[in-house]
Amino acid sequence: MGRLGLKIDVDTHTGMKNGVPRLLRVLRDFSVRGTFFLSIGPDNSGRAVLQLLKNPLFLKKMLKTRAPSLYGWKTALYGTILPAPMIALSFPLLVRQILDEGHEVQFHAWDHRRWQDDLPKKSEWWIEEWFEKGVSGFEKLTGRKPTAFGAPSWLIDDRVLRIVGKYPFEYLSCTRAKAPFVHDSLRLPEIPSDLPCFEELAPQNDLAAIAVLMNDGGDHILPVHAEVEGGVFEEKFRQLLKGALTAGMEIATLDDLKNSLNTELLPRRKYQMDLLPGRHSPCAV
Repeated sequence: MGRLGLKIDVDTHTGMKNGVPRLLRVLRDFSVRGTFFLSIGPDNSGRAVLQLLKNPLFLKKMLKTRAPSLYGWKTALYGTILPAPMIALSFPLLVRQILDEGHEVQFHAWDHRRWQDDLPKKSEWWIEEWFEKGVSGFEKLTGRKPTAFGAPSWLIDDRVLRIVGKYPFEYLSCTRAKAPFVHDSLRLPEIPSDLPCFEELAPQNDLAAIAVLMNDGGDHILPVHAEVEGGVFEEKFRQLLKGALTAGMEIATLDDLKNSLNTELLPRRKYQMDLLPGRHSPCAV
């Protein structure tokens, strides 16, 4: 059997505070490791109310995933009525615990919400500053620079890739694709999320649908969110891990998978944007 890489995104203050400790307990119970992509800076989740007005698919997703039970009502006010608290920067001891328990920690975002909502409208200077703040905050928390970047909501453009090239990243995880490849403009390997998120699937058959995709003997990357699998979907996540281990799969970090790749043999590809089933906005594929 192949390997299952766990790409764990932490998008919100609530996800960091409540979801990460629950996920650490789950991973400890199964004696497995994952890769945590941390949002470092302010939680402006309350700005998502603007998306409710502009994007009917976003409203549909919020209703389908029971967003208040995933994120909490307080999160829905951050950055609007309530001040935006820092995410990972608010929890240095928790970041140290993630590292001490043997997990990989990488850079996900400075301000996740503004990137997700406004990236196409922002200037290249804004993107550069976003990276500078995020990488500086990451270094403050971990004592080192990140060696990988996973873009919020799998949203990138050519400007992002140019700026990414200025940092000592060893791999990216910014797309939804079937298999690893090399970004044609960067010569950097991409470790994509090929499996769907739980919240993108119908709840009555989400576990079965993911299990079928994993059951081909190959390597796969499961996108996990601290707010989801570290919240009301914890039991389903436990069932998925149990099924994977029972089937003989190895649970791995993305760095483990990257180190096993021969990048000279990987295809060179150019990303494109597409709206995938269950998503409310296009992502890089």
